[in-house]
Amino acid sequence: MSNPVFLESSFRILLFDLSIHGHHAAYIKHLIRYWSEKRFKGSLFVVVSPKFIEVHADVVELALAQSASTIEFVAITIEEEAVLNSRRSKFDRALRNLREWHLLQKYAESLAATECLLMYLDTCELPLVLGSGLACPFSGIYFRPTFHYSDLAGYVPDLKERLQQWREKIFLNRLLHHPKLKSLFCLDPFVVKYLDPPAAVGVVHLPDPVETNPLVDGDTQDMRSALAIDSDRLVFLLFGSFEAERKGVYQLFEALERLPPSLCQKVCIILVGNAGQEEQSRIQVRVDSLCQHHPVQIITRFGFIPDQDVEQYFLLADVALAIYQRHVGMSGILLLAAAAQKPVLSSNYGLMGELVKRHHLGLTVNSTVPEEIAAGLTRFLLESSQSLSDRAAMKAFAEQNSARLFAQTVFQHVSN
Repeated sequence: MSNPVFLESSFRILLFDLSIHGHHAAYIKHLIRYWSEKRFKGSLFVVVSPKFIEVHADVVELALAQSASTIEFVAITIEEEAVLNSRRSKFDRALRNLREWHLLQKYAESLAATECLLMYLDTCELPLVLGSGLACPFSGIYFRPTFHYSDLAGYVPDLKERLQQWREKIFLNRLLHHPKLKSLFCLDPFVVKYLDPPAAVGVVHLPDPVETNPLVDGDTQDMRSALAIDSDRLVFLLFGSFEAERKGVYQLFEALERLPPSLCQKVCIILVGNAGQEEQSRIQVRVDSLCQHHPVQIITRFGFIPDQDVEQYFLLADVALAIYQRHVGMSGILLLAAAAQKPVLSSNYGLMGELVKRHHLGLTVNSTVPEEIAAGLTRFLLESSQSLSDRAAMKAFAEQNSARLFAQTVFQHVSN
């Protein structure tokens, strides 16, 4: 891939992302860092939620410290954020997505953007299908395509999934022929070959970024001691947001209940990530009950976890758990585990299952079935992890998805 050109001073790129959890801050950080390194001459406006400014002050400071004259964070107003409702129901999500699109239109016009980069294009499905316009060209990251899943191994769609695939095809047809669309980025490496865009539109596989730092795990023993992990236990890490049940935490609890005491004595589960007070209480009740009746060790660390601590948790773990419940799209867990060269116990569903198998990242199971999770845990407890994964393949997979390659790919196709 050739290096991206230096952007002209007249370019005013609007990066739009109103989410604050998960990968969103990291993606923005990678783009800011690359922009600053290349000293692009245009202007980059990062439109975010006011909460983003509070929660991710380090990302905002990075922009100010490295390139104050060309990067500007723009928070929507508190009143505008208050109007955005939750995503709890389909109706709520549809209404919120329309309102987010109207905000995108407003800020693109007020900031005189010459191009927009939509960091979560999936939320724009409804307004784009309805033919809503934008004052300038735009590109976007499409996270959750499923229309091609029938070609992946072992995938049998139910009626709901068939309807979703039908909706996606309508959306993609409208999207690819939108007069303002410039580039469609997708984290799924298998999607590009299925799409036939007009000549003026680029369809690009986008690496899912992970920091590929040299492995330094000397401090993990201190971390293990601080967490009071029993010395003879294998550490299984479940990391992420526990706000919804899609992480598979309750299926994990059921799987642990099925293990014999001799294996429970060898298990340490670490649950790390965000959870509301209600969900924390619900999880803790199950944890206390499990530990009372089974000789398993379970450690919880709820709350925002800084990037450097996330890396240490993956270095500490023996196995990373990616037991999502029929998860669509990519997961950063696979990349974080690969960068730390730790095997995964993953769902066999869709893209994640396919990547784990192709890149020899660990084991896959039907994660909706606790018995299968228990069988996967058992294999890791009884067999060598080296026999269940390939460290060289993990390293190569992480390097193919480096943060630098992610940012380079974006700017290669934005305002080039």
